[in-house]
Amino acid sequence: MKEMGTMISTEELIKRAAAVRANAYAPYSKYKVGAALLAKDGRIFCGCNMENASYGLTICAERNAITTAIAEGCRDFEQIVIVAEGERPVPCGACLQVMSEFAPEIRVTVAAPDGTNRTDYTFMDLMPQQFILRKNEN
Repeated sequence: MKEMGTMISTEELIKRAAAVRANAYAPYSKYKVGAALLAKDGRIFCGCNMENASYGLTICAERNAITTAIAEGCRDFEQIVIVAEGERPVPCGACLQVMSEFAPEIRVTVAAPDGTNRTDYTFMDLMPQQFILRKNEN
């Protein structure tokens, strides 16, 4: 994992995710989440959750980081780190489905903002069966 010739550790990604978590907008759940997405080219894209009074419009930290990366022209990802206090921040089904579109081989690390309570997963550990749109052959 390289950024400008240096190795990027999971600990560094945890720090980045924890920092962006401070910007989360979570007035309803009070569950602030931060994510740091490591691209294969070494760039890091961060995102936090943003809730909305119309709950369906809430955006998770993971999807926020991924859409930021896509907007910057990046589509190849190596690892995503997700941090939150309390409950382990395992990605929801919507976030996993978005990950499946771009990074079915991604490593997923979840942790508390201080790096404790850390668990590492492969994408397939979390979503062994994702939706795949097949071309209509008619």
